[in-house]
Amino acid sequence: MKILKKIIVFDAADIATESRFWARLLDGEVDDSEDDWHNVIIEGEWQISVQLAPDHVAPDWPDGSPEQQVHLDFWVDDIDAWHEKATRLGAEFLQPDQNPEAKESFQVYADPAGHPFCLCFSR
Repeated sequence: MKILKKIIVFDAADIATESRFWARLLDGEVDDSEDDWHNVIIEGEWQISVQLAPDHVAPDWPDGSPEQQVHLDFWVDDIDAWHEKATRLGAEFLQPDQNPEAKESFQVYADPAGHPFCLCFSR
């Protein structure tokens, strides 16, 4: 017995914007052959999906209502370049690096549907 695929699925009211954001951020492409479900293909592999959720309400990060329930961490090689790319593609910048003296740190963003994610880095 084994798991055949591990797919991250985001709920969103606007699945075209959400799937396009993740595909562009992660240098992938969108399979939008279904009206209520899009797949994001990265390096030839199906890795992320976006499911239509017409009543989706974005979490109010960090401690609002509704509360954050899950987030993604991406460890990146160049925080400045990744920050520019994420915000250019539509991410909202929520929190800058809180500890500029630390060896490892992170910055917090939200995707177009409001799902929080972190760009993590080492100095």
